[in-house]
Amino acid sequence: MPFSADTLDFLFENRMHDSREWFAEHHDRYRKSVLEPLRQLVVALTPSMLSIDGELGCEPKVDRTICRIWRDTRYTHDPSLYRDNMWIIFKRGGRMHGTDYPGFYFDLSGSGFGYGCGFYAASTGYMNTLRGLILEGAPDYRRAQRSLAKCKQYEMDGDFYKRPHYPDRPAAERQWLERRNIGFNAFSKDFELLFSDRLAAFLEGELLQLAPVYRFLLKAAKLEQQRLAALDGAQRQ
Repeated sequence: MPFSADTLDFLFENRMHDSREWFAEHHDRYRKSVLEPLRQLVVALTPSMLSIDGELGCEPKVDRTICRIWRDTRYTHDPSLYRDNMWIIFKRGGRMHGTDYPGFYFDLSGSGFGYGCGFYAASTGYMNTLRGLILEGAPDYRRAQRSLAKCKQYEMDGDFYKRPHYPDRPAAERQWLERRNIGFNAFSKDFELLFSDRLAAFLEGELLQLAPVYRFLLKAAKLEQQRLAALDGAQRQ
């Protein structure tokens, strides 16, 4: 079952009503138009995701690969109960919002759909480890850089430092080095594709192009985990 216009209509209407009672009354519509297409997309993408990293979480359930439709309002000034977008993510570690590993994602809203890979919120330690690999010219970084150069649909994002930290490095490297966080994202307003049964195959081809980029991000994550484990071990002695 592909996404449909009702998928986006439901997200919009649910957010506008912002009511637990309204959501409960229309729960079957949520399951049919929103949740089930997301589950089927996770299942369809799982083989290609596991071909990139056999340890990616791929369970097609809410809070595993599928986000909740209700929002956590504890840390925001926006009191809205429900989101008007939905997303899936494939990542290690079992925590959708964990900051220790990169992941692949897809999201959709009334504006269109996005996809790519990167971090939910990379730690300072992780980014320092990533920069170390770049500065030493690690082969994984070179492969990621070459791969990304061929993928014109993707944009690198992440907040830059206010002041340059690496002004003498090549411009291509500085795009990576000067960021506080990092991700690689594409966006489309092709609703005909979004509502078709061609979407999964399209996303599979697009995300596989980012495999070298993901593997470089993952290498840095593993090294950072090793550093933290060694630090913890030293403190326990």
